[in-house]
Amino acid sequence: MLLGTLGLGALGVIAAPTLQRGLESVLGDVAGKDPTGLTGLLPNGGGFRYYSVTASVPHLGETSYRLTVNGLVDHPKTYTLADLRSLPQTRLVHDVQCVTGWRVPKTPFEGVRLSALLDAAGVRSSAGAVRFTCFDGAYTESLTLDQARRDDVLVALKMQDKPVTHDHGGPVRLYVAPMYFYKSAKWLSGITVTRDVRAGYWEERGYDVDAWVGRSNGRDDAPTS
Repeated sequence: MLLGTLGLGALGVIAAPTLQRGLESVLGDVAGKDPTGLTGLLPNGGGFRYYSVTASVPHLGETSYRLTVNGLVDHPKTYTLADLRSLPQTRLVHDVQCVTGWRVPKTPFEGVRLSALLDAAGVRSSAGAVRFTCFDGAYTESLTLDQARRDDVLVALKMQDKPVTHDHGGPVRLYVAPMYFYKSAKWLSGITVTRDVRAGYWEERGYDVDAWVGRSNGRDDAPTS
């Protein structure tokens, strides 16, 4: 139970990347070396670890989920899951690299290109960034508008060729392929076009706003594809 609690909550109150990496190293040693079965207490599926910055996250599904697109746009929109599924889908396969060091190679994500949602909303000329909010009530992220328009940035509905589960940030999460995984906000509920980039949850606690893998904070165990 202790390890599960750490995976769920403690990371949300750590105020510096160095401390988080230290805790992650301890958990990694337990997961890699413990012969007693304690690894079953660490939420971990397909190489991924369950992180949340809140004690609990509501479950949203087919009828309750909504994604809003607003801010500096001409046509604010609200999408249901069915709406998002009806749009053209893009499948990407890249390594996932966490800033704390763990890595999951060749992970498929599938969903709607963020650029398509921005185009449908009609981004105004005064805009320069996009802010993301989540239905956990706490997590936020941001990208520049140019970053958000990249072809490898998705509003993801599938992960590892299955619908994104709640534990992995479903039913809809952000996926920013070329950046460390903290930029890929889970439990995505809001996309707000803004004038300037605003620091997200972890950036306010010492992480880089630009989180390119291999050119930012963190440690890389191997290059990403």
